[in-house]
Amino acid sequence: MSREFLLPDLGEGLTEAEIVAWLVAPGDTIAIDQAVVEVESAKSIVELPSPYGGVVASLFGEPGQVIHAGQVLLTVTDAAGGAAADVAAGDVPAAAPSEVSGAVLVGYGTTESTRPARKVAAGRFCGTGTPSHTPVTTADAPAPPVSMLPVPMLPVAAAPAEPAPSVSAASVSSDALDSTRRSPVVSPIVRRLARDNGFDASMLAGSGPNALVLRSDVDNYIRALTAPAAAPPSTAPTAPDDASADIRIPISGLRKVVSQRLTTSRREIPEATIWLDVDATALFAARDQLLTATGERFSVTALIARFVVAGLRVYPVLNSSVDTASQEILQHGAVNLGIAAQTSRGLMVPVIHGAHAMSLRQLRDSLAALVAQSPEGTFAPSALTGGTFTLNNFGSLGVDGSAAIINHPEAAILGIGRMIERPWVVEHALAVRTVVELSMVFDHRVCDGGTAAGFLTYVARCIENPVSLLADL
Repeated sequence: MSREFLLPDLGEGLTEAEIVAWLVAPGDTIAIDQAVVEVESAKSIVELPSPYGGVVASLFGEPGQVIHAGQVLLTVTDAAGGAAADVAAGDVPAAAPSEVSGAVLVGYGTTESTRPARKVAAGRFCGTGTPSHTPVTTADAPAPPVSMLPVPMLPVAAAPAEPAPSVSAASVSSDALDSTRRSPVVSPIVRRLARDNGFDASMLAGSGPNALVLRSDVDNYIRALTAPAAAPPSTAPTAPDDASADIRIPISGLRKVVSQRLTTSRREIPEATIWLDVDATALFAARDQLLTATGERFSVTALIARFVVAGLRVYPVLNSSVDTASQEILQHGAVNLGIAAQTSRGLMVPVIHGAHAMSLRQLRDSLAALVAQSPEGTFAPSALTGGTFTLNNFGSLGVDGSAAIINHPEAAILGIGRMIERPWVVEHALAVRTVVELSMVFDHRVCDGGTAAGFLTYVARCIENPVSLLADL
């Protein structure tokens, strides 16, 4: 009996995903809820567990291929007579024919990682991928040499690099790539760049810590592949690369979703911006006092996030969205605080759900967990939905202020600029103080300037005198 595992509904209007890597190969025996494939949607990269146990019969699609919800990912057959032999050999036992995953949403029911080592099918990283429902039947044969490389679609790293030695493509293909090597790769962008150029980045020997494959490793390999064969030295001058050549960068994946959301925000929301310079000297003193009293470190961003949550309780209309269909303002009871994060996949806004019910310690820990995931952008789909208000610390990018775009369909966004020492008037005399600029953008349909200014000055007062928050706790 054969069962088909279909790409599940990814939610949030997402109907397609790109295969990043297969975690199994035809002939493997798998268990229920074992991770079998890694896919990248427009919001995140996730590992999908199989709802069935048995023997993998066929894989449909190659890394880099886009598949749609409801399309077959793989087929699984019953282990039948081979199950006993597999168990004796120490393999994972297959599930009974009637046994299936109990996950509510197929593909998101696994509670702990069941991920095996990645297996690369022969030729998977050559060419442009197989059509839908064309099974990949070869699994253990060595990968053929890379050929017919397309022109890179992405620019190389901006930092200048040493020119790579002039070698032939055949030499690079045999020496640099190792089909048995599985090096860690720094980001999905680097994996995609390698796939676009016909090879698997994990087959390179990375120059980073623990053989981590960096963007520069992939760029160097691409340059070596596209370099002409070695020629005798010549005294003739070499023409420089054409720095004026145009580069086309496709708007796809996460960038496409962000583009659509920001465009909708600008088109639908009549926004207004206000800003305020704030003396944050006492905030840093309060942070140090917390460390002395508790032995625990609290970031300045976590403290401001706590002030924001308290301010939304005082001015709850800002924790709203507009229902354009019914022409109503939907004021949310829970504060789900979005944190704008710059990741390797682009701008993302992971959400701290239920922030209104958290202590400062809980909010700090939740924020730290998001920050740890930000470099790779490996957030679960549930972490990227349901936000009601966004906090944007663009000061970490070295700027003082910004007229940010509201994260549609929310009603407001608060920005934190860089915190630097400036001359400040204290009791009619100049003093050196740590100053930060707060900027707030709000939906004028939801509230007027008085409400927005009240919220902004409330947060500013908490920053200038953190003990004042005690009155509202």
